[in-house]
Amino acid sequence: MGLEHLRAFLRRHRRIALDTSIFIYQLEANPRYAALTDHIFSWLEHPGSSGVTSTITMTELLVQPYRDSDEQRVDEFYGLLSTCPNLEWIAPNLEIADLAARIRAIHRLRTPDALQAATAVQAEATGLITNDPVFERVKDFETLLLDRLL
Repeated sequence: MGLEHLRAFLRRHRRIALDTSIFIYQLEANPRYAALTDHIFSWLEHPGSSGVTSTITMTELLVQPYRDSDEQRVDEFYGLLSTCPNLEWIAPNLEIADLAARIRAIHRLRTPDALQAATAVQAEATGLITNDPVFERVKDFETLLLDRLL
């Protein structure tokens, strides 16, 4: 059932945004979410698929490997993530920062979440995949929560 809902979501959207949690589940091969994240990253490999995420995702992903002084893991993350096909990494600029501030003010999101949402809006993503329900407050895109697929 969950995989079918995910497939339907991906069919509805030409361009999706991915929150940090999706990358964490994939990189850690989280058994609860692996089938779903495997499908998301397989979808990204197909021509015509398009994903975006903020460079803040990389910041969030690298904290633990740096805390652990695990340079090999840092290199592994860079290697895997920087070569993911059809995935665009977008750095915050002044326009995204302004939009993030508006989103944060209106929807009461934390700054990292507001930057993710603003990146999705700026990149014209019509869907965002996450596990954080705060993104449902933002009506500029459809939010899919993985926990609701289980």
